[in-house]
Amino acid sequence: MTLVRTGAERLAADPALAGGTRLGLVTNPTGVLPDLTPTAHALLAAGASLTALFGPEHGLRGTAQADGAEPDAVDERTGLPVHNTYKLSGPALDEAVAAAGVDTLVFDIADVGTRFYTYIWTMYDLLASASRLGLRFVVLDRPNPLGGTIAEGPPLDPAHASFVGRFPVPVRHGLTVGELALLFGFDVDLTVVEMEGWRRGTPYEATGLPWVMPSVNMPTPDTALVYPGTGLFEGTNFSEGRGITRPFELIGAPYADARLAPALDALGLPGVRFREVWFTPTFHKHAGTPVRGVQLHVHDREAFRPVLTGLSMLHVARTLYPGDLRLLPGLDHLWGSGELTRRLEAGEDPRDLCPPPGPPSGPLLYG
Repeated sequence: MTLVRTGAERLAADPALAGGTRLGLVTNPTGVLPDLTPTAHALLAAGASLTALFGPEHGLRGTAQADGAEPDAVDERTGLPVHNTYKLSGPALDEAVAAAGVDTLVFDIADVGTRFYTYIWTMYDLLASASRLGLRFVVLDRPNPLGGTIAEGPPLDPAHASFVGRFPVPVRHGLTVGELALLFGFDVDLTVVEMEGWRRGTPYEATGLPWVMPSVNMPTPDTALVYPGTGLFEGTNFSEGRGITRPFELIGAPYADARLAPALDALGLPGVRFREVWFTPTFHKHAGTPVRGVQLHVHDREAFRPVLTGLSMLHVARTLYPGDLRLLPGLDHLWGSGELTRRLEAGEDPRDLCPPPGPPSGPLLYG
């Protein structure tokens, strides 16, 4: 039984909530109603004046891997034009949106609650474009799968702003997409179609909503739970598990050895245990090469602190393999400042960069 009514479900029942006469829907496979009807189809069936579709990273259909998108096309099911937004910003994005001829942008994409996941920054850039073009903007709110009671990690340093972080929110921000849209503060005619029945402490599995993969490497809610921490390994030469069936839950490297899992378990990190694993990525880092590493087993979701866990794992990897672990330029963008790289390169413990978790900060729409 579905206990939470999403913004998409509310709009499909009452298209007048969006206003406007020519709607452009920003969506991907997560844009569905509880019965898995795509939001676009539900809106058309309800008589909404939907005239264009926009796709983010990975594309409207979700076929592209990380850092990829699908080209402009025509959606075969609806007959609507599909416009790619990925890697467009400023005048280029304005031109693409203006060419679509819409007067209202409607955003319906599920986020995963981590600052360096790109969909919220697609929303940010489109909010900026809507402000410049004088368009309405409507956010169809959905649950944060990490819940909404905890924020963890420092805010982004604006000097390190990028498409994995444009606004100073923590790594684990604890907000919904609707709350983020309000927090960003653009001068735009903004409507958030709020959820009904969601509370900040509601676990995702208790919402009754189906889990649809937000992207090709985010297969389950368990992936989303560990991602704020293990996603930082994207900024290293450790494999973060792309090219296997449990990305971000398994990490490893060809140079890792039998010391890794015991060293991590010895830390006694809250809510998680580590098991030694071997795996062979089919693509991305170390493709075709067996690597040794660990799988995170979260046994207490409430106690688990993903950002602290990620920092601890990086510290152990740097301590055990100082000559092998390589830090990539992207780590600064993922962390949101250069301080994590500096600490690791100096052999210092970075864990105090993660202050004790606290409640999320911003315009909170839900109790």
